[in-house]
Amino acid sequence: MRVRDLLAPGAPRLRLLAAEDELDRQVSGVMTTDLHDPGRYLHGGELVLTGMLWRTGPADSERFVRTIVAGGAVALAAGEAEVGPVPEDLVEACRRHRMPLLAVPDDIAFGTVTEFIGRQVSADRAADLAALVDRHRLLVSAAGGGGLDAVLDLLGGDLDLDCWVLTPTGAVIAGPVDRLSAEDRDQLVRAHLGAQRQRRRPPHRARLATGAYSLLPAPAVVDVQAPLADWVLAVAGDVTEWTTKRQQLAENLARLVAAERQRRDEGRRLRRRLADEVLTLLQRDADQGEISRTLYASSAMAARYESPEPKPQAPDGSWLVLSADGTGLPEGAVRSILEEALNGVTDRALVAGAGSGAVVVLPALDSAVPADTLRELLAPLEAGLGSEGRITLGVSAPAPEAGGLRGALEEARHARRIAAARVGRVCVAGPEELASHVLLLAAVPDEVRRAFRSRLLDKVIAYDIEHQADLVRTLEAFLRSDGSWTRCAAQLHVHVNTLRYRIGRIEELTGRDLSRLEDRVDFYLALELA
Repeated sequence: MRVRDLLAPGAPRLRLLAAEDELDRQVSGVMTTDLHDPGRYLHGGELVLTGMLWRTGPADSERFVRTIVAGGAVALAAGEAEVGPVPEDLVEACRRHRMPLLAVPDDIAFGTVTEFIGRQVSADRAADLAALVDRHRLLVSAAGGGGLDAVLDLLGGDLDLDCWVLTPTGAVIAGPVDRLSAEDRDQLVRAHLGAQRQRRRPPHRARLATGAYSLLPAPAVVDVQAPLADWVLAVAGDVTEWTTKRQQLAENLARLVAAERQRRDEGRRLRRRLADEVLTLLQRDADQGEISRTLYASSAMAARYESPEPKPQAPDGSWLVLSADGTGLPEGAVRSILEEALNGVTDRALVAGAGSGAVVVLPALDSAVPADTLRELLAPLEAGLGSEGRITLGVSAPAPEAGGLRGALEEARHARRIAAARVGRVCVAGPEELASHVLLLAAVPDEVRRAFRSRLLDKVIAYDIEHQADLVRTLEAFLRSDGSWTRCAAQLHVHVNTLRYRIGRIEELTGRDLSRLEDRVDFYLALELA
């Protein structure tokens, strides 16, 4: 709103006393103060409301007006309820500094003026934002991806509305990265995914230490609806407390983001076909040259979007393979989830569908993605998985050339079986674990695993439950101590004789001898299975 709007019909009955030529100034807010020096609290664009309690003489008026001018205030409104009519020295000071001066009659409350300005400013911002969003929706959907950052920059800079578009793992698609920490992004996507899992209606709300946020989904539209792959529009503030017009703005902005998401997903279709072709070639053990040509084509496509001078990955470079599977998720969902999760790591990943799972091929430039990094990257998705939902993922060692991809795929699948044998909703295993006994355990059928574990541990567990004993923990500590009585007793904080009694009881219950290497190995494997 402009200063002159305070004198229009329907506005509070204010009187103009000075600077009638400055009434086209934009008012962005209100500050009520009786401080002698309020300048340090001004940000620019405010109407200053004052009861003039700071004034003890004419010199105070000059000093006060000079202070608010330096702070960027656009107008001064002086209340007459406390000290009577506005003094002439204040009028003269405002004339000298070209500061519009309005008198607030003693029967008009400051709250009335503040409320009027708040309504006008909100309505103006809403109208500006609506026009902005409508104008840019077509621009973003038609132009090719650069529009989202532009529109969010305008919203934050001109309209004081901070917004971010996030992947479901917390990577920033658009918005001011420096104004939202990684920890806050993690909390926001977890809150959003948890609300989606509970089927709560958006907008979802989250309150962090930095304030309140509203969260709206931008759904995936390629082949499958997968909430765990949705983009998230995060808006600073609680939109449910906004006016109806302003709520419509948030909805329009969410539609704008969804349009960009749809445009981007459409662009992925060709890369998906290439990814599926690579997987088919690997599964039928195709010629290395045929695989190399397909990989080179996909790399060239990615490079074209990165730079005006494409520099695709050479087909003889090294490659990494990931194998993933999902439980309790729609078919095809894991592929969409990995596409979004890897979006913040690389744009050169080929993600192929494989029923309930997916296979990913990464070029050498992006192959430094260790299992720990992937585990941390996918961790926020746990909030969106139901009680039966799981994602397991195995990572291969880098294959030196396209001809080694078949072996890398087998490695990744073995590593995924190791991950599947673990407890947790998101489990990842890497190539460093393939030489471990865990690989052997992962390959053993479930019924054999259960029988082996039961034969060795059931009696020990039952004894612990009945006698409130600690035999299982003692067995674990004994094996970790390599059978050393003194080290194990010290670790458990018990006397060596107590330890000998417990180990003797385990041997009686199981018929095994823990001085024998073979029996120790069997117990170790049984505990790993447990």
